Amino acid sequence: MASTRKVTVSTDAHGHTAGWADATPAPGPTDSRTAAFFDVDNTMMRGASIYWFARGLAARRYVTTGDLARFAWQQARFRLLATEHAGDMSQAREVALAFVEGWRVRDIERLSEEIFDELMAPRIWAGTRRLAQRHLDAGQRVWLVSAAPVEIGRVIAARLGLTGAIGTVAEVVDGAYTGRLVGDLMHGPAKAEAVTQLATVEGLDLARCTAYSDSRNDLPMLTTVGRAVAINPDGALLRTARERGWEIRDFRTGRRAARIAVPSTAAVGLLAGVVSAGRALHRRRRPA
Repeated sequence: MASTRKVTVSTDAHGHTAGWADATPAPGPTDSRTAAFFDVDNTMMRGASIYWFARGLAARRYVTTGDLARFAWQQARFRLLATEHAGDMSQAREVALAFVEGWRVRDIERLSEEIFDELMAPRIWAGTRRLAQRHLDAGQRVWLVSAAPVEIGRVIAARLGLTGAIGTVAEVVDGAYTGRLVGDLMHGPAKAEAVTQLATVEGLDLARCTAYSDSRNDLPMLTTVGRAVAINPDGALLRTARERGWEIRDFRTGRRAARIAVPSTAAVGLLAGVVSAGRALHRRRRPA
């Protein structure tokens, strides 16, 4: 059942990267030393959350269909990249959240909730959701870890009844986004660092924790915990998982699997791609 609880942001040592979803703990014994960490794009949901967010903005005429086409073009471009290139990542970091410059935080949160219910909820993988619920039922905390803006991650976590989310964070001044990042893009090694930091603050035993992802780009996070699970894996992660004897879960079938298996790189590509339309976007319409 979808959650309607209001999300909040922590202000403690890892408050720049982690957002709590105010989920109600499961009844019964709790396992305070153990947690599960789920990548979002193509692991928890089909496709890239930032793309569906852009689709929702386009439906509300905050962006044009041309802007949306550029988002999709960036997704396709990064889908074809086998490895990260320093220039691409540098550009992605520089422009990742430029599209929200000047927007009010409360408006982005409201839009994220609306767009999740309309476009993202139907794309949550039921199998992955069941895996997350098993951790919750065991009294463990469950975190989403995504390159997407943390506001989107927090909304997804709240709607699914999870503990919270770790994501890319935009600087906020006087309740509005400046367009600059706080810290790094939540991607690759940054995910592992954030998970390690959260574990320190929350008293987690990483050797008892589990991480789930679809992409080899998340190997730093997958190897930080005691148990790694490949969900809907791309080719590189599938090979690595087999070599290391990791559990593999694939909720796709046949041609559908080939069509929608988008590497996590796409999320970073989309964050960079947003800027191709974002500067025009923030000159156009914003929520009142």
